[in-house]
Amino acid sequence: MGKSEKGRQVRLSDHFTLAEMCKSQVAERRGIDQTPPPEAIKALQVLCDAVLERVRTHYKVPIIPSSGYRSPELNRAIGGSENSQHCKGAAVDFEVAAIPNIDVARWISQQCAFDQLILECFDPKAGANSGWVHVSFIEWPDARGEILTYTRKTGYSPGLPPPQ
Repeated sequence: MGKSEKGRQVRLSDHFTLAEMCKSQVAERRGIDQTPPPEAIKALQVLCDAVLERVRTHYKVPIIPSSGYRSPELNRAIGGSENSQHCKGAAVDFEVAAIPNIDVARWISQQCAFDQLILECFDPKAGANSGWVHVSFIEWPDARGEILTYTRKTGYSPGLPPPQ
């Protein structure tokens, strides 16, 4: 986000603000402006309503976004994909306090509409709470409904790991 106090107070949904969906430690350290354009703000609102609010309501605990909107400059700085949904405000990486990430990913896969769901940096040896959940949302019929698991060792694989 830019330095505007008003911008920091914008509510995207009942439990999520624009500031938390644009926060980035890398952007802060490097002085990168994270003020999203209007179309990205709209996409963040839709993402919050369609997925994050549903997750928050189900688990009844806070959600901790680690990466929502990324300005193109920030996305380049962190080596993100040129086609990243984060740059459009349509994706978020997050964890849910005290809930294993694999459980959150499984719940979303069964209960929410989404474009892409990725259990990222998951390491079964480190436990069910390793990594984080990435979810993107775009309107149907364009949404892929794709489910992936990403591990540093093997890269991307389809689906989620089976229950242990």
